[in-house]
Amino acid sequence: MSDLAPHIDWEFLGGASALEVHPGDLISADAGGLPIYRVMSLEGDRAWLRNLETGADLITSLYAFHWRASA
Repeated sequence: MSDLAPHIDWEFLGGASALEVHPGDLISADAGGLPIYRVMSLEGDRAWLRNLETGADLITSLYAFHWRASA
């Protein structure tokens, strides 16, 4: 799955990332960087994320993620 990153256009979320992210979105801490996560669900500023490369899940704050795959 690591070859997915070069084919994604990224948009900067800024400081309001928790408000601009929706389930199904792809997000990353770095534009074009790995890991890339799919947002599974949201509760406030916390998200259940799935790593696209490893399949591992985590629950964390969205404020560490500044990039979203553009539509």
